[in-house]
Amino acid sequence: MATTATDKVQQPHGDEKKGHQPDAKGERKPQRTRVDDKLKIFCGTANEPLAEEICQFLGIQRGQAHMTRFSDGEVYLQILENVRGSDVFVVQPTCYPVDQHLMELLLMIDALKRASARRITTVIPYFGYARQDRKDKPRVAISAKLVADLLTTAGAHRALVVDLHAPQIQGYFNIPVDHLFASPVLVDYFRKMALPNLTVVSPDAGGVERARFVAKKMDAALAILDKRRTDMNTTEVMNVIGDVEGRNCLIIDDIIDTAGTTVKAAEALKDAGAIAVYACASHAVLSGPAIERLSKSVIEQVVVTNTIPESEAAKREPKIKVLSIAGLVARAIQSIHEETSVSTLFL
Repeated sequence: MATTATDKVQQPHGDEKKGHQPDAKGERKPQRTRVDDKLKIFCGTANEPLAEEICQFLGIQRGQAHMTRFSDGEVYLQILENVRGSDVFVVQPTCYPVDQHLMELLLMIDALKRASARRITTVIPYFGYARQDRKDKPRVAISAKLVADLLTTAGAHRALVVDLHAPQIQGYFNIPVDHLFASPVLVDYFRKMALPNLTVVSPDAGGVERARFVAKKMDAALAILDKRRTDMNTTEVMNVIGDVEGRNCLIIDDIIDTAGTTVKAAEALKDAGAIAVYACASHAVLSGPAIERLSKSVIEQVVVTNTIPESEAAKREPKIKVLSIAGLVARAIQSIHEETSVSTLFL
């Protein structure tokens, strides 16, 4: 079965400096001006809508590439335009099906390298295999390091990632890594909700730094859940550390996968006296029974970003709200291309 990554090419507006583009909520934002013809953005099949939004924000056309498959599933890829000497960005989260999308990314990097692109930056909104970041059991792979090595070997010069599962994964790369955070988008949404007596909750000890950052930005209290993992994708909430009685609680995490941890965390907070529980995460993996669990849970609303494309089942679930990070990623791409600071996006 054949798939084409660039059937839809966005046409630029006449005056890029005065043009406007609607965001995901229907608001209109100023369109950024393209720096020069050497800035190019390509994508695979993992999240084409996000790539289109990024291109619209920057006021450029998406790079043309043709991707198809042989009958046995092997990927065939061809770049359809000149990239010699260009500063190229490849937008491709390694979400489900993870191996397929990772292979597409590697082949696109290789094709761009052989086409003499000056610099290739992998834009990976969701970095798959990040949960295997250490050898915590005998004879297991450290897949996060392996994927980082594969990207470098394929020809990537730098990486742009969003909310790594563990920040130290940046050290697995032998190329520069720009680490973006979706928290500004999430914080802005919940600030507008103006929830009174808010407590930001980390679902485990590993996410305390993330929760503390959000709590500080929102001038909210902080709580932590003591979580014990009994098996893969299986957790048990043991204790609530912090005062949540009579308060609105916001659980913040980087990934919601099967939603087992999130749902149990919400139940523990309710048992501890919380008035209402909300949840947010950067990456909505939502595998297996996740959507059904969230639908039946005590959680009022689950807010996620579009690092991973929304499934049809998720679109039908009223509790799930998706925010766009296209503007954030586009500004980071612009900063990298112009050789300016990326960290100023989070000041």
